[in-house]
Amino acid sequence: MKIGFSASIDVTKIDKSKLVVGKKGKYLNITSFFDVHNKDQYENNGMITESVSKEQREAGQRGTILGNIKVFYVNDDNGASKDNAQVEGADFGEDEVPW
Repeated sequence: MKIGFSASIDVTKIDKSKLVVGKKGKYLNITSFFDVHNKDQYENNGMITESVSKEQREAGQRGTILGNIKVFYVNDDNGASKDNAQVEGADFGEDEVPW
């Protein structure tokens, strides 16, 4: 099955201490939860959160919700597909990221 989704996050909510420096840049580990069959009151299928460690999860801590997900395409194993909406993406340069 193939699923297309668009996502938007509020970069001002990112905890800078959770940014990880890698060989090719700075990264933020995120977790995504979404349901292709159900939408919330705002037509979103899910959310994106900052990842938390296993120990934090076991202690009941949840990651900060950074944004939302909207499913716009689903292709099942039989080749049937469903387009839900056109996606308008935002492309911005590093200078526009607020940190």
